[in-house]
Amino acid sequence: MKKTVSLFLLAAALVLAGCRAKDSGAEQEKQDGNLSVLVYITGVTAGSPPYELMAAGAEEFAEANGNVRVMIYEAGFNQAEWEEQLTSLVADGEFDLVLGTNPSLPEICANVGEKFPAQRFIVTDAFYEGNPRISTYLYNQYEQSLYLGYLAGLITTGAMPQANAAKRIGFIASQEYPLLSKQIVPGFLEGARRVDPEIELDFRVIGNWYDANKAAELASGMIDTGVDVFTSIAGGASQGLIRTAKERGAYVLSYNTGEYDRMPGVIVGCGLMEQKKLVKEILADVLAGNIQYGTSRTVGAKEGYLDFIADDPGYRENIPPDIRERFDAFMDDIRAGRVDFSVPPL
Repeated sequence: MKKTVSLFLLAAALVLAGCRAKDSGAEQEKQDGNLSVLVYITGVTAGSPPYELMAAGAEEFAEANGNVRVMIYEAGFNQAEWEEQLTSLVADGEFDLVLGTNPSLPEICANVGEKFPAQRFIVTDAFYEGNPRISTYLYNQYEQSLYLGYLAGLITTGAMPQANAAKRIGFIASQEYPLLSKQIVPGFLEGARRVDPEIELDFRVIGNWYDANKAAELASGMIDTGVDVFTSIAGGASQGLIRTAKERGAYVLSYNTGEYDRMPGVIVGCGLMEQKKLVKEILADVLAGNIQYGTSRTVGAKEGYLDFIADDPGYRENIPPDIRERFDAFMDDIRAGRVDFSVPPL
């Protein structure tokens, strides 16, 4: 179920709880066999594939396991409020586990965990080590960016209808954070330059996760400079990019889920993040007491957690055969671990 709680009620809950913490560690299987999970969404679920997949995975796991209870909480877009909200939500020890997905969430969890030492947190799409209360799972997004960038390079140098003579690709992000700046954006550019080393990247930042008008404005300016294929990590704001790409003639590649039907002929390539699969495996490990807190695990295409959706008409009917042939061969090499690359440190 979903629940929205006002800050006033959250503060009241914190006072009433007296900042109590649970007594038992989450590393061990719960003695009563039950598991209570707070899925903490740093934003809103709708329109964000990682959040949608996390929520769906947790709910499906709960439906299949009667001893598991899941509450989904949408924290909204004001990042300054996230720590206070999470503190209040865990204050009475109701939840055995907080489950989230956001690169900036582990630091918030670490601060909250200082107040409640027995609370446990698991965060996907993030890297954080050394805290005995937190376990993280990092998708190898350098690898994912590498193959999406490779497709972008093939498109911008190819003969597709909206491609132009400029070897220029675009990336729009909601905000900057270490994973984005050090791995995701560089991986996208490296993938494109494996097609042609002269390709340039136009990178712009919106400043939030919801301003579709700002994303549209940025995209229009980038098209003016010669960008003909984009990707983005922008949450709901990506709607502005997609709208502008349709209106002005450009292509869009998506990171985490199948979005071809969202704008046919504009969204021509979709990566796949197996968030739902990973969430279910995580919760099964929590029940079995198999989580090692204080550690981070990296998963990618070879392990079956990242891929590309190539069996959709949105890809097959809009990408010419010569480009598909080259890209499909590259993806086969990625899945088999035959593509050599070095992931920059965070």
